[in-house]
Amino acid sequence: MKILVLNCGSSSIKYQLFEMETKTVLAKGGIEKIGLPGAFIKFNAADGSKKVIEQEIPEHTVGVELIFKVLTDPVDGALKSLSELDAVGHRMVHGGEKFAKSVILDEEVLKAFEACNDLAPLHNPANLKGVAAVSALLPEIPQVGVFDTAFHQTMPAQAYMYAIPYEMYEKYGVRRYGFHGTSHRYVSARALEYLGMEAEGTKVITAHIGNGGSLAAVKDGKCQDTSMGLTPLEGVMMGTRSGDIDGGAVSFIMKKEGLDADGISNYLNKKSGLAGISCKSSDMREVFQGSVDGDPKCRLAIDMYTYRIKKYIGSYAAALGGCDVLVFTAGVCENQSDIREMVCKDMEWMGIKLDLEKNAAIHGEEAVISTPDSKVKVVVIPTDEELMIATDTMELVSK
Repeated sequence: MKILVLNCGSSSIKYQLFEMETKTVLAKGGIEKIGLPGAFIKFNAADGSKKVIEQEIPEHTVGVELIFKVLTDPVDGALKSLSELDAVGHRMVHGGEKFAKSVILDEEVLKAFEACNDLAPLHNPANLKGVAAVSALLPEIPQVGVFDTAFHQTMPAQAYMYAIPYEMYEKYGVRRYGFHGTSHRYVSARALEYLGMEAEGTKVITAHIGNGGSLAAVKDGKCQDTSMGLTPLEGVMMGTRSGDIDGGAVSFIMKKEGLDADGISNYLNKKSGLAGISCKSSDMREVFQGSVDGDPKCRLAIDMYTYRIKKYIGSYAAALGGCDVLVFTAGVCENQSDIREMVCKDMEWMGIKLDLEKNAAIHGEEAVISTPDSKVKVVVIPTDEELMIATDTMELVSK
């Protein structure tokens, strides 16, 4: 079975084509600058090189049509024709409380998803454009939606409710939803499989730390808590996001700087985090190097960043009543051993003993990086959200 996975943003489309019998990636690439000057598609050519085609891409249907053209290209294509394609799986960002699992996309489902647009005004409409584009070009092909928020729908009310007037939840659905759910679901399950453990009876903490970052507390394979909230702003410090901040500080800054709602949202989402503290970059590699070179603001940024991750791990160990496995994943924690070491430092009290030599050698591959006598198994598991989406798609269309 061949499944195409699409991740549609407001001006971009990322794609991967899977052969599900072997879970092999047959093709991958992405389109940038949809509706903007200089639009292009980049992909892996048949000879293994990177290829870029520039052309005008005014909207998503033209973008999907271009992806289909590349996939069936006589030289670089992975398909002889689009008839080989069995289904399309979509990354859908915000399913609210309506979707606790992946679903086949039909008219009723799409209307329910569209009703969640207020919760993700930048992402959900873009996801819908991708679905509509495929429907316009291949109206008979089954499509599946896999929701970033779905995995976190098992959180109990005491974890997802905010301590504000209850009517805000009743009227507007204001509560914590969490994100990166597809990644947390994949790595929590894969870590246990890798370690030869069963989900039942296990307590797992997953740390998905990239330019955006979140943690999740997983018990018996189900999410009990996660660090992001109504939006991806809440939680740990990120590349450009502030993470947790006093609401009083928000209103104080708004008054002092004369910011409206959009202004403060931009301030906290795009100008804060590593970039805001380091005054250098949102890229962890650049900030870390600045810290090594003695830049005090970069040093502070790194200390704040790792301290907040450490705090969430400790709080989730308390919430779960212990921890059996700690999983590091996503760009920063898969590749930067120094960050993992700083997070795990002085965590022996909860049973974490890091193998410093093993940790230093691991960059982007599956590995146990704790010592044999560590009560908590610490593992690195590269995330694969696209494979998770493809797997869900295959299971649903095969029923």
